[in-house]
Amino acid sequence: VEQFGLPLFTVIIGLIDGFNPCAMWVLLFLLSLLLNIKDRKKIILIAGTFVFISGAVYYAFMAAWLNIFLVFGLSRTIQIVVGTIAVLIGAINIKDYFAFHKGFSLSIPSSVKPTLYAKIRRVIYAENMMAALIGVATVAVLVNLVELICTAGLPAVYTQILTLRDLSMMQYYSYLLIYCLAYIVDDALIVSIAVYTLSGKKLQETAGRKLKLLSGLVVLILGVLLLARPGWLL
Repeated sequence: VEQFGLPLFTVIIGLIDGFNPCAMWVLLFLLSLLLNIKDRKKIILIAGTFVFISGAVYYAFMAAWLNIFLVFGLSRTIQIVVGTIAVLIGAINIKDYFAFHKGFSLSIPSSVKPTLYAKIRRVIYAENMMAALIGVATVAVLVNLVELICTAGLPAVYTQILTLRDLSMMQYYSYLLIYCLAYIVDDALIVSIAVYTLSGKKLQETAGRKLKLLSGLVVLILGVLLLARPGWLL
């Protein structure tokens, strides 16, 4: 953090966190259906609402982590707990790259996917735009609640690192905002490309596994540092 500066460090971790196969899978499936209607305005409104609500829910989730750490203080015990959780989450995501669908996995459960499919299809074929926007906002909230386990590692470690800094409450929440804006950059880019080209594709398993490997490595490294060398994160 001292080398890069906290703002740049925040952007880097937020961007890496944004490459989350759970959220990307849902967004790309939504776009694959939206692209059939060839209506750029509708694609922007519906997909844009999904990305915005996802970012807002993630911000609230991170704010909750931040307040937990601020309430319980900066004890070494908290650091060890968070570091251990991060190491476990990182290891599981790395395992998923080599042995996907084998053993415990941090992914959207297969049992939940049919429900998401049905909700997304209802959004696409809603009778009016307001109903579609309300529907996609509901899907975004549901997806982010389901995928909290998928994404718990980096937000927990980052907010723990953030609380190691002596900042005002406004600065804390400003950094969370920077993080969440970086988090949705990749989704916004995907939507922009889809709107421009009116073409898209689903997230393939190989790509999803690579994203899990990237996320897992970063979470694992930060977790180990939090356990063994927390001073390096200052």
